[in-house]
Amino acid sequence: MNTKRTGSWAGTLWILQALSGLLLILLLGTHMIVNHFVVEGGLRTYEDVVSYLSNPIVVVWEILFLIVVTFHAALGVRSILFDLGPKKTARTVINWGITVLGLLAVGYGVWLTFQIIG
Repeated sequence: MNTKRTGSWAGTLWILQALSGLLLILLLGTHMIVNHFVVEGGLRTYEDVVSYLSNPIVVVWEILFLIVVTFHAALGVRSILFDLGPKKTARTVINWGITVLGLLAVGYGVWLTFQIIG
């Protein structure tokens, strides 16, 4: 009997991808309703956005949305690239590259959010 646990990490990432997708339904739905469906004209002005982001709960919610969407997208791109069958060294580069790009994207989004507020 083969007891080697190959693919358990891939299974964990698949579950995280699915869970982040479910969380995105909630976050994106809330974002769309609050920012587009209940706003007159369907779009907030810059002043409306600044006022909206003055609420700390909203800032946390929007940053959580940014983190989850970036995480979900990064796992999706990683899966596509890994499906191409790269060698181990290329997989390492892919993992690090996607991690760095994701952190930069979230960092920029958080920085931009606080620039808008300030």
